[in-house]
Amino acid sequence: MNFTIVIEKDESGYYVAEVPALPGCFSQGNTPEEARENIKEAIEGWIEVMNDKAKKSGSLHYEIAVAHLASILLT
Repeated sequence: MNFTIVIEKDESGYYVAEVPALPGCFSQGNTPEEARENIKEAIEGWIEVMNDKAKKSGSLHYEIAVAHLASILLT
């Protein structure tokens, strides 16, 4: 699964990484590379928390593949 991340330097000099497709999924680092590595762990944690939340809510959930759709939208 691939996600687009946005990395920006904040006013205190840290690089903040955000995953727009995952609300509230942020991380940071001293360099863009460090922020990029740190966001990977944040993505894994975000997905784990949301999966647990969905299971506890009793809601229906399905797995779907959207990789082809994404490539169509980008062409």
